[in-house]
Amino acid sequence: MADDTEALISDGRRSVKFARCVSHAQDELQSFRSYLRWMCVDQSNAWTACLSWSMFLVFAIAVPITSHFLLACDTCDAKHKRPFDGVVQLSLSSFATLSFVCLSRFVRKYGLRRFLFFDKLWDESETVRAGYTGELYRSLKILSIFVMPCFAVESAYKIWWYASGASQIPFLGNVYLSDTVACIMELFSWLYRTMVIFLVCVLFRLICSLQILRLQDFAQLFQVDSDVASVLSEHLRIRRHLRIISHRYRMFILWTLVLVTGSQFASLLVTTKSTADVNIYRAGELALCSMTLVAGLCILLRSATKITHKAQSVTCLAAKWHICATLDDSFEANDGETPVAQASQGQVFPVSTTESDSDAGDEEDDLDNNKLIPAYAYSTISYQKRQALVTYFENNRAGITVYGFTLDRSTLHTIFGIEFSLVLWLLGKTVGIS
Repeated sequence: MADDTEALISDGRRSVKFARCVSHAQDELQSFRSYLRWMCVDQSNAWTACLSWSMFLVFAIAVPITSHFLLACDTCDAKHKRPFDGVVQLSLSSFATLSFVCLSRFVRKYGLRRFLFFDKLWDESETVRAGYTGELYRSLKILSIFVMPCFAVESAYKIWWYASGASQIPFLGNVYLSDTVACIMELFSWLYRTMVIFLVCVLFRLICSLQILRLQDFAQLFQVDSDVASVLSEHLRIRRHLRIISHRYRMFILWTLVLVTGSQFASLLVTTKSTADVNIYRAGELALCSMTLVAGLCILLRSATKITHKAQSVTCLAAKWHICATLDDSFEANDGETPVAQASQGQVFPVSTTESDSDAGDEEDDLDNNKLIPAYAYSTISYQKRQALVTYFENNRAGITVYGFTLDRSTLHTIFGIEFSLVLWLLGKTVGIS
């Protein structure tokens, strides 16, 4: 009987642990949920889920297909032909489909609060909570900064295309009414796809910003008299969250890299053919599509490499903490050779104060700086414990990974080298560059 009771309690705890976090209408995500509902990507219940999928099928699939096959306008003049429309529609719809499916899976499986780690904020400091809430509202502004300029340029192009070629575009019935409806549908389709693409990328940046705030808060442990166990426990918790983020986003990052690479090579191939007639009227939309996709990929890669760099800076901070403590211990063992005034200030060697802290700009923070560690931060920790902790950091570097590959600066250099080699190979096949 006791075993059955323990089993039931264990099952109950497991269900609570893995249950989707319940969201409240008046929490800090209220405005963000309203934004998702306005974008028609909210799937909090059956009705909004059906509406979300219906809008996706209409604006990401049906409208682009209809626009490509019915508005190709092969009989139009040179300015109104769209020879690159197939690449544009396929690239945007593919990336939007990937983003929408991943976002739907994230929200349906974890819930919005759990997916954005708001359910973990209760265990964080007030600085981390306030900073992350501010980053949430800032993310909406960043999303608008990326989406609205692209939409403005696309709107200007579409309005010109329909207004100047109304008599050439094949429509049935009233020409002006048909042009107006088709223009509005195409603009809504472009806006919907770009918003979904940038939304998932900006959410990844938001989650990475939380880990950066936590790492900066973690760096404060080296400025106080902390024990090794508390430092190790906090670092293990941060590493676990980084593994969770990597596991959730690894498929999206990988397929984004593949889709964007394929789209750019397809664009390069169709524009460098000997028979291609490239001008602003024909290839302007293709250029705008390419900038949109590359911007989304850059948001992902920059956020991943930034958090990886910050996480690996912990090793440098721990090593500096260890060497400051070791030098301080060695000077205390030779009191006759150490000036009393210098030892009382907790400095084991002179530090130049002529350089202003503002010269470093944003390159220095609590994790990566040239400041010495005060003596009271390691007064009760032995040399062996400090050395063991530094060795642990050296052999357990945290960061964002994609199927075992860490996304750091060296990985970006490798990706750039591979992409550049493929570009040169493709140009050699099309325009004869060797």
